[in-house]
Amino acid sequence: MTHQYTYDYPRAALTVDCAVFGLDDEGLKVLLIQRDAEPFAGCWALPGGYVEMDESLDAAARRELEEETGVRPRFLEQLRAFGAVHRDPRGRVVTVAYYGLVRLADHRLRAASDARDARWHPVDQPLRLAFDHAEILGVARERLRSAVCYQPLARELLPDKFTLRRLQQLYETVLGHTLDKRSFRKKILSLDLLTELDQWESGVAHRAARLYRFTRRRGGAAGPRRPRC
Repeated sequence: MTHQYTYDYPRAALTVDCAVFGLDDEGLKVLLIQRDAEPFAGCWALPGGYVEMDESLDAAARRELEEETGVRPRFLEQLRAFGAVHRDPRGRVVTVAYYGLVRLADHRLRAASDARDARWHPVDQPLRLAFDHAEILGVARERLRSAVCYQPLARELLPDKFTLRRLQQLYETVLGHTLDKRSFRKKILSLDLLTELDQWESGVAHRAARLYRFTRRRGGAAGPRRPRC
C-alpha cells in the first residue's frame, strides 16, 4: 500500500554546486559556466543545479558537471552546505557545494544543458559570479589550501610524469606563497610518495630535470605517508 503525505508548511529546494580546479602553466584555474537562463542569464557561475528526487547528492553533483561541461572528475568531495535565506532570487534554495580536481589535458569542455558556455578561468582574476558562488569558490579554495597539506592531492592535478620543479610550483600556486627549494625537496623526497624515473624532461631551454611519478600501492592507492606544509 502506498502512503501519500501532505505538508502544511513550505519546503526549501535543494541544489548542488561544484568548484572544480585545474592547473596549467598560467596557474590555478576554476571551471565556470555562463548561464543561459534567468536568473543571472549571461552571468558566470559554478556548474550545478537541482537534485532530482531519485538521486544522491554525489550523483547529482557528477550529473550536473557532466551535463553542463562534459567534465567527469575523478576527485570530487563534498564541501559544505550554503543556506542564506536570500541566496537565490527564485525562492528558498539550499545548496550543497563540492570541490573537485582534474588534469586539464584529460578533459575537453562541452557546454550543454542550461550552460551557454564553459571555460577555465584564472582563480586569481576574480569575476562577478551569480548567486553566492563567489563565497562558495572562496571556501573551496581555502579547503584546497588546507587539504593539499595533508592529502596527496597533487596527483589529481599533475600529469603522470613530472619534475620536482613542477611539483613545487603546484604547491606554491595552491598555497599562495614561495617555498624554499632545498627544504621542499628534502621533505618531499623523505616521504614514501614519489618514484624516481630513469627519464628526463625534453624540449626545454634549461638543463633537463629528472622525471618522477607518484608511487602506487596495492589497489592503486598512493603511498601512506602524507605531505605536510
